[in-house]
Amino acid sequence: MARAFLELIGRHATPILAGGVLLGLAWPALAELARPMLVPGLVIPLAIALLRLDWGALGAYGRRIGLIGLLVGWILLASPVLMAAFTLPLGLPEPLRAGLVLMAASAPIVSAAALSLILGLDAALCVVVIVATTALVPFTLPPVALLLLGLEIAIGPLELMGRLMLLVGISFLAAGIGRKLIRREWIAARARMFDGISVSILLMFALAIMAGKTEVLLERPAFFFLVVASSFVANLALQALAAFIFIRAGRRRGLSVGLMSGNRNMGLVLVALAGQAHFDVEVFFALAQIPMYVLPAVLLPLYRRVMRGEDQAT
Repeated sequence: MARAFLELIGRHATPILAGGVLLGLAWPALAELARPMLVPGLVIPLAIALLRLDWGALGAYGRRIGLIGLLVGWILLASPVLMAAFTLPLGLPEPLRAGLVLMAASAPIVSAAALSLILGLDAALCVVVIVATTALVPFTLPPVALLLLGLEIAIGPLELMGRLMLLVGISFLAAGIGRKLIRREWIAARARMFDGISVSILLMFALAIMAGKTEVLLERPAFFFLVVASSFVANLALQALAAFIFIRAGRRRGLSVGLMSGNRNMGLVLVALAGQAHFDVEVFFALAQIPMYVLPAVLLPLYRRVMRGEDQAT
């Protein structure tokens, strides 16, 4: 019974998570109640995702070190520098600009690998890049965001690096232990169940991240909708720019890089900051979850049309 319920949740992940964000805004008391799930809601799904990733796909790109290095450099280094340059003359509130740059400096969400399968993209490439960037982001984000770009955040780069290393390290360690103790076939046979577990915990995270954000909507609606609009524009802009740059490697690869570029693991950065960032930065990280839940479903027909065109050409 429980397994069937979890599988049902796993099949409807996107609307459930989007509903969690909206429910957290509409029911502030519930969001406050879920606040303790902020850290577990990040670490546990990340560990489950790493446990389930097809690590054999790493070998498929084992001889493409140059390509992988280029993609990692684009996601972790070039993206935040470009975001900082483009947002500087816009006159945005500094916390909003800081949130946008930190978003661009984050690793892709781990679920981008699963999304790439749904959208018909290069899942193997996504696995390799996600694993590499998630492992490296503790070392790249602090110096890029805090030293090179001069963002004002009340936490030192070394402290932020240590917190990111701890969060990422726990997830990788848990996944590594799980892969030693649990047979791969057993995990694969219960894919939907694991989807349901991850979605259930992410739902708690979606609720928790909205704690205190309803007041922003009620007291500063103009800023609230500016943040939502900015998060949609940033997500789409990063996707479009990355796809345009890397489309020469093939449509499927170009769109795969675009998907990863627009959908970043801001929850990891938020938890690592641990309340040391400006509250409006936290507001951005919370509301920027909305386009990550909404856009894949909206863009699905476009992805399929582009992929169908490439398949026909092939």
